[in-house]
Amino acid sequence: MTAVPVPYRVVARRAETADTVTLRLEPVGATLPDFAPGQFAMVHSFGRGEIPVSVSSVQATGGLAHTIRSVGAVSDGLCASRVGDVVGLRGPFGNTWELERARGGDVLVAAGGIGLAPLRPLILSALAEREAYHRVSVLVGARTPSDLIARMEVESWDTSFTGVTVDQPETGWRGDVGVVTQLLGRARFDPDNAWAFVCGPEPMIRATARELAHRGVPRDRIRVSLERNMRCATGHCGHCQLGPLLLCQTGPVADWDRAEPLLSVREL
Repeated sequence: MTAVPVPYRVVARRAETADTVTLRLEPVGATLPDFAPGQFAMVHSFGRGEIPVSVSSVQATGGLAHTIRSVGAVSDGLCASRVGDVVGLRGPFGNTWELERARGGDVLVAAGGIGLAPLRPLILSALAEREAYHRVSVLVGARTPSDLIARMEVESWDTSFTGVTVDQPETGWRGDVGVVTQLLGRARFDPDNAWAFVCGPEPMIRATARELAHRGVPRDRIRVSLERNMRCATGHCGHCQLGPLLLCQTGPVADWDRAEPLLSVREL
C-alpha cells in the first residue's frame, strides 16, 4: 500500500440510483497491489479530500470499481466524476471476507442497500469457482425498488437461490416486500456446513446475523462487514475504533461472535 494517492482514470461510469454511481477505474501509470474481496481503498477527490470505499469489482488489468453514494463533499465530487477524469487511490486496506473458508460448504450472502457492493466481488468469486461450493444463495434488500443497485446483474447470477425484497414497493413492483430476513426461509442451506456473509446498515446486520444464528449457523461462520468513519486508514488516528478493533486494520470484516458484543454498545 502507499501513503500517497496513485492516479486512476475513470473509464466507465454507471448510475445505480438517484444518488449512487459505480466508477470503473484503470491505473494511469503505477498500479496498486492486488485487492481482495472485502478490502477497501481510500479514494481521493482532488481538491476535496478522500473517503474509504470498498471495492465492488477487481479487474485482471489492475483496474477496480467502486460504488459510491453521494452523502458529503468528497463523495459528491467523486459521484460527479466523468469518464476521463482522474481520482487518487490508496490501498489496499483492511481484511477480507475469507471466502476460502467456505470451500465445500454452502454460501449464503445477505446484502442491504449499498452493502451489496462490497459483497459483489465475493459473489463473483464464488460463482467463478462454482464447483468449489455446494449451494450459493444471495439475498438482497433495499428501501425501495429505485434503491436497488446492480439490479440487472443480480437477476443474471446463476445461484442456487436469489431473493430480492424491498421495504416500500413502487408502482409496477411485483417482487417481495419486507426485510431480508424473511427470505431466509426460502434459501436452502445446511446450518452445520454453511458460511454466511452479511453487509448493510447495522440494524440489518444485527437482525440477519441473529436470525442466522437462531437457525443454527455457527456464530464464527457468520462474517459481517462493520463500518465506522475512517480517516487515516493506517491505525494511527483511532477514529474507526470499535472496542478493541481498529477497523481499518483488523476489519472491516469480522466473525459475528466477535462483532455482536461490540455492536451492542451505542456509538457516541
